[in-house]
Amino acid sequence: PLPITIPCIHSFHYGVIERFQKLKPPMAPTLLLKPSISAPSCNWSRQKLFLDPSNANGRLNVVARGVAPHGKSVRHRNKGELLKGADKKTDQNNWRRLMKQIEDTDSPVAVLRNESLKHQALPRDLVLGTLVRFKQLKKWNLVCEVLEWLRTQHQWDFNEMDFIMLVTAYGKLGNFNAAEKVLSVMNKKGYRPNVVSRTALMEAYGRAGQYKNAEAIFRRMQSSGPEPSAVTYQIILKIFVEGNKFKEAEDVFETLLNEKISPLKPDHKMFHMMIYMHKKAGSYEKARKLFALMPERGVPRSTATYNSLMSFETSYKEVSKIYDHMQRSGVRPDVISYALLIKAYGKARREDEALAVFEEMLDAGVRPSHKAYNILLDAFAISGMVDQALMVFKNMRSDGFSPDIWSYTTMLSAYVNASDMEGAEKFFQRLKQGGVEPNVVTYGTLIKGYGKLNNLDKVLEKYEEMRLSGIKANQTIFTNIMDGYGKKGDFGSAVLWYKEMEYHGTAPDQKAKRRLLSLAKTEEERSEANLLVGPLDDSGSIQSINGAFRLVDDDDDEYGDEGDIDGNEVDDKEEDMHKQAWSSYERQDVPIILEREKDQRKEGLDTVAVISL
Repeated sequence: PLPITIPCIHSFHYGVIERFQKLKPPMAPTLLLKPSISAPSCNWSRQKLFLDPSNANGRLNVVARGVAPHGKSVRHRNKGELLKGADKKTDQNNWRRLMKQIEDTDSPVAVLRNESLKHQALPRDLVLGTLVRFKQLKKWNLVCEVLEWLRTQHQWDFNEMDFIMLVTAYGKLGNFNAAEKVLSVMNKKGYRPNVVSRTALMEAYGRAGQYKNAEAIFRRMQSSGPEPSAVTYQIILKIFVEGNKFKEAEDVFETLLNEKISPLKPDHKMFHMMIYMHKKAGSYEKARKLFALMPERGVPRSTATYNSLMSFETSYKEVSKIYDHMQRSGVRPDVISYALLIKAYGKARREDEALAVFEEMLDAGVRPSHKAYNILLDAFAISGMVDQALMVFKNMRSDGFSPDIWSYTTMLSAYVNASDMEGAEKFFQRLKQGGVEPNVVTYGTLIKGYGKLNNLDKVLEKYEEMRLSGIKANQTIFTNIMDGYGKKGDFGSAVLWYKEMEYHGTAPDQKAKRRLLSLAKTEEERSEANLLVGPLDDSGSIQSINGAFRLVDDDDDEYGDEGDIDGNEVDDKEEDMHKQAWSSYERQDVPIILEREKDQRKEGLDTVAVISL
C-alpha cells in the first residue's frame, strides 16, 4: 500500500482526488475513491470531503460531496441516475419559466390556466412549488387566488392540506369571514378542526382588529382543544400586544414561565414579543429583566433580541455597550444592528464613529436590503450628515436597488437637518425630474425645514404647491404652519390654522393641541386655546400617522402610506427596525425552497427543490 498522509480532511478538493486517481501502485490500492452527489451547497466554490474509517479491511473511503466541475465526469453513476437528474433539471426549468410568466403578467391563475390547457392535468409539484414560493414572499393574496381557482378544477384533488393552506392565507390577510367559510366547508367534508386551522382563524380576527374574538378562540382552544401550539402562543401574544392588551399578554407569558403548569417552554419569539411589549409600554427595566432571563431558561439570544434592547437606549454609550456584548456573545450583527448603532452615533453628532460603523458593516460583508438601505439613509440623515447619506444613496443604486419615494424623502431630510435648504430644493427638483411623485411626507420635510429657519413665506409657498398637486396635508404639516405663525407672535393666525386642520377633516392630535397651548401667552389666549383643545389625554401617547408602523406587521411594504416628519420620526423608524427583526424571526419558519437565491429584482428566480406542503 502507498503511504499516504492526510494532514487535514477539509484541505481536500477535486484536484487532490484527481492526483490520487492517477496513482497506479503495483498491488491493489488501499485508498478507494467513492464520489457521491449531494444537494448543491450554498458555497459553490468549496467542495467537502469526508473520510469513513469504518471499513473492516482498514481502507479509507473518501466521499466527495458537491457538484463536479464542468468537464469532469462523475464515476459510478448509472443511466437511471443520469436520466433522473435530467428530469429534475427539466422540472426546475419549467418552474422558473412558470414563475417568470407570473411575474410578467401578475396573474398566476391565468398562467396556470394556460398551463393546464397544454397538459391535461397540472403537475402537482409545479403548483405546490409555486404556492410555497408565494408563501415565502408573503404574497398571501396570490396564495388565496391560486387555491380558490384550484377548488374549481375537477382534475385537482383538493385535499385537507390545501384547505389548511387556504385558511392560513386568509388568516394572514385578516379576512376572518373567508376563513370562517373555508372552515365551514372543511367541516362538511369531514375534516375536523385542528390546531393549525384554529390558529389561522384566531390570527384572522387579530389582524382585523377583532381582538375579543381572537382571544375567545384562544381561550376555547385552552379549555376544549385542540391544544394551542407554540405558534398559537406566538400569535396570541402578538395580537394582545397589538391591541394594547398588555395585562392579558403578561398573564399568558407568566403561565408559560411557570414550569409546573406550563404546557410548553417559551421560545425566543415569545421572549422577543414580550421585550417589545415592555418597550412599547415604556417599561424598559422589565424588558432588561426578560433579556437577562433568557439564558437562564435556555433560550438563546438572537440578533433581533439584541436589536430590540439597542432600540430602547437613547445614549450612544449604552447602544455601543449592547453592541459589544452581542459580538462577545458570538451573535452576529445584522444590518439593523449596524443601523441602530449608526443612528445612535449620528444623534450624538459623532460622525466619525458613525462612518466607521458603516465601513465595518461593509467589511463584514453585510449586504443591506432595499428597506435596510432606507434605514441606513435615515441613520445619517437624522443628524444632517449629507455626504455620508449621499454615499449610502449611491451605494443603493450600485447595489442594484432603485431608490423609492422614501429613499428620496429621507435623503431630502438630510439636507433639511443640515439647514441646507438650497441643497434640499435642488434635490427636490432632481426627485421630480426623475419621475418620482412627491408625497405628503416629502412636502412636509421641506415645510419643516423652512419652518426651522422661520421662513414663513416659503412654508406657505410649499403648502400651496402641495395643495395644487392634490395632496392632502396631515396633522404634522398643519401643526408646523400653526407653529410658524405662533413664533411670529400671531396667535390669531395660529388659531385659524388649528381650525383649518379640523375643517379639512384632520383631527388635531395630542401634539397639535399641546403646541397650540404653548403658543398662548396672555390669559385671553390661554382661555381660547383651552376651549379649542378640550381635555388632553394624560397618557400623552401620540399615535403615528404612519400605518406601516403598527406593531411588527410582517408585510414587506417599505414605509407605508405616510410617515411622521417631526420629532416622532426617529422612534417610528426604530420601531420599523424592530418590525424587520421580528419579520426575520418569522421567516425562519418558512420552508426554504431555493437552493441559492439571488436578488429577485436583478436575477429572478433560481434553482428550486419543490417540497410537499
